[in-house]
Amino acid sequence: MTKTAQGDVLAPLEIPITRTLIVSGAIASRDYQDVHHDAELARAKGSPDIFMNILTTNGLVGRYITDHFGPTAVLRKVAIRLGAPNYPGDTMVLRGTVEQLEPSPEGATAVVRVVGANGIGNHVTGTVTVTVPEQREEPEPPGAGGPA
Repeated sequence: MTKTAQGDVLAPLEIPITRTLIVSGAIASRDYQDVHHDAELARAKGSPDIFMNILTTNGLVGRYITDHFGPTAVLRKVAIRLGAPNYPGDTMVLRGTVEQLEPSPEGATAVVRVVGANGIGNHVTGTVTVTVPEQREEPEPPGAGGPA
């Protein structure tokens, strides 16, 4: 993880919205609603096409945060709200800003404001609270300094 400070802006993450992503996310989260896999039934219900479910969006937001803070980051709270649907053929761009950063017994805890926008508007908005454990330097084992 890179050094993070309050006010930092995270690098954006572009996610192509494909039919495969939408359908596989729905299946992986056991959301078998037809609007997430059947275009004809989605249209019959008033949608122009299938669209991404909230559980897939939640997972992508989590990935965005852990990609930035590293594999030891622990998501403590994800509070998101959906807006414009993610339809196939669009791209969602996730952006984040560190709103709060405080030391904690586990390391440092950050609150990150996240917005994911697509071609028709904001798909997801919210905050993610994440704890990043302190990086401790491991002592070098005896004899690791080279030939004796």
